[in-house]
Amino acid sequence: MKTLKIITLAIMMQFASYSVNAQVSVNVNLGTQPYWAPVGYSSANYYYIPDIQTYYDVRTTQFIYLNRGVWVRSSNLPRQYRNYDLNRGYKVVINNYKGSRPYYNYKNDKIKYYKGYKGSPQKSIGHRKENHKAYGNNKNNSAKHEKGNKGNGNN
Repeated sequence: MKTLKIITLAIMMQFASYSVNAQVSVNVNLGTQPYWAPVGYSSANYYYIPDIQTYYDVRTTQFIYLNRGVWVRSSNLPRQYRNYDLNRGYKVVINNYKGSRPYYNYKNDKIKYYKGYKGSPQKSIGHRKENHKAYGNNKNNSAKHEKGNKGNGNN
């Protein structure tokens, strides 16, 4: 009887350890990479687009850019770049940010990845001929301002 209890306890502990391992090994990808993202970065959260000095948040599918000294999040490109070709423009994966602020090192990003910057050749995931139409400006522009971020490297 005592042996049966020990065997039962051992089996239960074995199942419990499998359950814990299964929970730890689950990997959730919260954002789908945009069709214009460079090939090979399936887990990137933010991109910086040097030509238009704009960041892109993969998880929220929003562009983040400066507008009159305030960081703005929008599902659309800034108005002055509505014709920008996202497939052809260079994209930089951003890893040196804090929290949900990829612009944390904007002053450095702007210098290191200047307008016209071209690193190693990139190929877009989708190879679409359409450029930014899915991200263009429209009447339902859902821009929201990132209040309180004026002093975080806006120049």
